[in-house]
Amino acid sequence: MAREQAVAELHVRIYGTVQSVGFRWFVRERARRLGLSGWVRNMIDGSVEVAAAGDEQQVELLRSELQRGPSGALVKQIEDLESPLEAPLETPFGIIR
Repeated sequence: MAREQAVAELHVRIYGTVQSVGFRWFVRERARRLGLSGWVRNMIDGSVEVAAAGDEQQVELLRSELQRGPSGALVKQIEDLESPLEAPLETPFGIIR
């Protein structure tokens, strides 16, 4: 009998030097490799918002990637957001402009 995969969601804002360093592209590529649904977008205050859903382990891997970011990024804080996500999130994972 196959083990049922737990579905998890991630909705966060990332603060620091996270715009103009390829952060959205970095997140999109990592999330797609992990098979996650969702999106990433720049916010007017200089932060980046990420919404992702998928296998619990893969979502946690994405969270750890967000801590690091691409070269040139400096992640100072990741804030979990409590606002509900529109369901279901789109596949493939994309960039919202």
